[in-house]
Amino acid sequence: MLHSEHRILTTHTGSLPRPPALTELYARRAAGTTVDEAAIDSAGRAATRDVVHKQIAAGIDIGNNGEQMREAFFLYVRHRMSGFGGSWNRRPMADAMRYPGFRAWSDAANRPSVSNRDGIPKAVGPVHYLERSAVEDECAEFRAALSEAGKQSFAEPFMTAPSPGIIATALQNEYYDTFDAYLAALGEAVRVEYLTIVENGFLLQIDAPDLALERHVAFQDRPTSEFVEFVEKVVATINHALRGIPKENVRLHACWGNYEGPHDCDVDLAAILPAISRANVGGWVLPFANPRHAHEYRCVANLPLDDGQVVVAGVIDPLTHFVEHPEVVADRIERVAQVVGDPTRVVAGTDCGFDTSAGRGRVAADVVWAKLASMAEGAKIASRRLRMA
Repeated sequence: MLHSEHRILTTHTGSLPRPPALTELYARRAAGTTVDEAAIDSAGRAATRDVVHKQIAAGIDIGNNGEQMREAFFLYVRHRMSGFGGSWNRRPMADAMRYPGFRAWSDAANRPSVSNRDGIPKAVGPVHYLERSAVEDECAEFRAALSEAGKQSFAEPFMTAPSPGIIATALQNEYYDTFDAYLAALGEAVRVEYLTIVENGFLLQIDAPDLALERHVAFQDRPTSEFVEFVEKVVATINHALRGIPKENVRLHACWGNYEGPHDCDVDLAAILPAISRANVGGWVLPFANPRHAHEYRCVANLPLDDGQVVVAGVIDPLTHFVEHPEVVADRIERVAQVVGDPTRVVAGTDCGFDTSAGRGRVAADVVWAKLASMAEGAKIASRRLRMA
C-alpha cells in the first residue's frame, strides 16, 4: 500500500458515475425486466475504460474501475453467489422516520436507479460463490484499461468488494438457523473475491458501511452495546476471510450511509472505532468532509497506526454539488495530518462513492470530475504546507 512519501496522494472510495444508458440497463434488470446481458457487458467494459481515463485526468493517484461492471457496490453478489431469491424491503433509516417531510422529498425523485432498500433479495438457500470467472473478468478488463492508459496510469490501482456484514444485514436471512451461521457463510463466499482481487495485483478495499450505518437501520431499536457487538463480530469475520492476505494489501471503508439525509441518528465514531481498529488491514477509509462527522477527524488520534498503516481521509463530500475549494481541501488534509502526526500516513479521499447503486448518485457527472480535480489541487497545496513537496 502506497504512502504519501513525497506528497499527499489522492484516491476515492470506489463507485463513480455510470453512463445513463448503462444505468438504465441495470435498473431494468433489477426491476425484473429481461435485458440483453451482452449489452450490459459491452456498456460496462466501455464505461470502465472511460472512467479510468477521467480519473487520471482529474489527478487521482490511487484509482479503480469505478465499479462500472457492477449494478451496485454489494447487490451484484446475487449474480455471483448462490442462495439468493425472493425479495423484501428494508426498514427506513431512523433519521428518515423522524422527518416525514424529508422522506416525502426523498421519495419524490423519479429516475432510473437500482434500489438498495426496496425489492432486494433474501437468502433462501446455501450461500456459495459460484465461479471466479465474473470477478476474474472484471479484473482483466480493469487491467486492460490500465494498459491502454500506459505510463499515465495510476500509481496504485484498487478494487472494491463488500463486507460480509452489509450483505448479511441487507439481504435478509431466511435459510440459516442463526445469523452467525449466515455471516460465516458470507465470509467464506466474499473471501473468493478478496483473494482474486489481491492475486490480480490490486489493492483490495473492503466496503463496510454496516460498521456504522446499521446502527440506525437494523439496530435502530436496540442499545449501542448490541451494535458494537455486531461490529466486533463482523470485523472478526472479515479477519477470517482475509487469512493469508497481507494486511498491506487491504484497506477498509466504513461510513454511515451514502445518502443525503439528517444523519442525526448516526452512531459516534468514537463508539465504534475500537472495534473497527481490530480489522487486519493496512488502512482505514473514513468520512471527514460531511457536516455531521467533520469533527471526528480527531478520533484518529486513538487509532493505533502500526506497521505502516494509513488513513484515507474523506475531504470531499459526494452528496453535494458544491465543488470544494482547493484551500478547503488542503485545510482538511492538514487537520488530519496533525492528528495522525505523520503526513506520510495520510491519503486524501472522498467520504463515500459517488454512485454506490446505479442511478442513486446525487452529484452530476461533470461536477464529480471537478470535485476530484479540486481534491488533487488541494493535495498539492497541503503537500507544500506540510513541507513534503
